[in-house]
Amino acid sequence: MAMPGDPPNGTPEGAGGADDEFRADEYRSVVFDEDFVRAARLQEFSAQERMGEHARAVRSRSIWSTGGGHPGPRGGSGGGAARQGRIIVLCIALALAGAVYMGLRNPYVPPAGDPAGAMSSTVVPLAPSAPVPGGRPADLYAQSPAAQYRIGAAGITFPAVRRTRHFTEEQVQTALTIAKDYLVQSSLDPDVLSGEASRPVRVLLDPDQLTQFDQSMLVPAGNGRHAVTGWLVRFDPATAVVADTRVRVSGVIAAAETAPNALEVTSDHTFVYAVRPATGQPAAADGASLFTVRRELRMRFDRDDLTARRAELVSAYVMAGPQACSADPAAGFRPLTAGAGPTTTGPAASDPYASGSPRRTAGLCGVLAPTTAPEPPEPPQSPAPASPAASGQGVSPAP
Repeated sequence: MAMPGDPPNGTPEGAGGADDEFRADEYRSVVFDEDFVRAARLQEFSAQERMGEHARAVRSRSIWSTGGGHPGPRGGSGGGAARQGRIIVLCIALALAGAVYMGLRNPYVPPAGDPAGAMSSTVVPLAPSAPVPGGRPADLYAQSPAAQYRIGAAGITFPAVRRTRHFTEEQVQTALTIAKDYLVQSSLDPDVLSGEASRPVRVLLDPDQLTQFDQSMLVPAGNGRHAVTGWLVRFDPATAVVADTRVRVSGVIAAAETAPNALEVTSDHTFVYAVRPATGQPAAADGASLFTVRRELRMRFDRDDLTARRAELVSAYVMAGPQACSADPAAGFRPLTAGAGPTTTGPAASDPYASGSPRRTAGLCGVLAPTTAPEPPEPPQSPAPASPAASGQGVSPAP
């Protein structure tokens, strides 16, 4: 039998010895070993198989070898499969990383909102042109233009909510809800009204405005930027306190898109408070009086604000009375309470109860329209005296 290293036709006669060893070494480098043959992709058919009709000379073999019951890649080694698996996993990881990177740089993602600007405010005291009426809070409300107003937050109602070009109906609803929360906290919270707290309002503001808000609370100033009463309703605790927490409220609120990434909510509400003099202040026998505050606010919301449920207060226009023109309302309102006389007269009066935009005063003080004062109740009618005929006096009896 020929050995794997022998020439194909056997050893020639007369050859041997060192020459045989040399030729064995020479052919050993070109003879295919068993593993190489088993892993070949083409295999020659046997003579019997080639006798069939249309038979091919060779058959194709799978790249995988099944010899010995140990599947493996061509070449008889299992390391190639593991290497290919690692390459596939690496390609998938690179594809996912590229998708994430492109997603973060997607040009269609809405841009971030602009930084919140400073709030501007105008606070105008309205001086009375007639004596300030007094009485019980319920009677004063019933006799005033606020008789039909709702109580508290029930007076802040929404219009029909509709989507805009770049904001969904749900986002518009969220903006209106945040605006209402701001109005409730800044106009109706008893602790805010008395000056004992400001945090309920602060937590609803855009972080970019917190420095301005804090400075306003610490060092109030009537400079159009740092008036406490531009941010919220507060009464000077040394002048007056709220006598009835059932504040009367009426007004309108609306939302509109002003930019692809901005919603603006405008609110215009009249708040009517029953107040009484603070401890140590002279009080009339009737006790309470009404104090009216008209607030027109503009609030801006970008998508970050809607997500964080906060507002950017853009501007505030406030009229409040009755107050004296000499009173500085920047730190807190100083109502003229029941029995106080008129402090000014003039035909150009402002009515904070009027629907639509009220008359804006160009100066630092306005005149409270006389029609805003509660009307005193009509005195009871005394019965008319009976006529002589009715009483039977001076009438002669019939014969």
